[in-house]
Amino acid sequence: MIKAIVTGHSAGLGAALTAELLGRGIPVLGLSRRALPLQADAGADALQQHALDLSSLPALGVWLAGQALAHFLADARHALLINNAGTLQPVGPCGGQDAEEIAAAVQLNLGAPLLLANAFVAASTHCPERRILHVSSGAGRNAYAGWGIYCATKAGLDQHARATALDRLPGLRIASLAPGVIDTAMQAEVRASDPAGFPQQARFAALKAEGQLTPPADAARRLVDCLLDASFGDEPADDLRNRAAQ
Repeated sequence: MIKAIVTGHSAGLGAALTAELLGRGIPVLGLSRRALPLQADAGADALQQHALDLSSLPALGVWLAGQALAHFLADARHALLINNAGTLQPVGPCGGQDAEEIAAAVQLNLGAPLLLANAFVAASTHCPERRILHVSSGAGRNAYAGWGIYCATKAGLDQHARATALDRLPGLRIASLAPGVIDTAMQAEVRASDPAGFPQQARFAALKAEGQLTPPADAARRLVDCLLDASFGDEPADDLRNRAAQ
């Protein structure tokens, strides 16, 4: 049996990934601050949801100390972890950012994925196949003024995937994939940014105006196709658009 854990599963790309997995008959354990409402015929019976603020290290620590993850994976033969949850904030130049926002962003974007990956690997040693997908960003490989925290945390995911791949753990494949520019609430947040703090604001606004944003369902389908493909993890840090072009 294949089972999947998805963070930030209640909105945006996370909700689309959850729907895609459930549509393929893959049970999902969703971790998010809010629940995702689903009709029974949409796979609600195969979705376990845990209300959890991943930006809170104490809250995540309490959850990881429990048995929910181990119980969910107990009967899995093929286990998947998708670290999708993330935040863009704080946006603006260094020196003008809120300290609490910085700490929360580092925990949500980087700390939580690393802690969950560690727990997932430990809880899935009985699975012949286990895979970790970090949802990264082009911002992890190309710097943007005003996005210092976001760029740094996404770059951290890339390096974690590269280093973990070198561990060559039995049955484990890992990749940090940038999915492209997706039409989600985060992109609306980008377009609403003050150009004084984020000089690239006009460029992202133009992408929306020109219809160049990928629908979440399309991105989710391609990400899950990639995650289940035999070649997943051959390149630990990659861009989904590069793979689509192959």
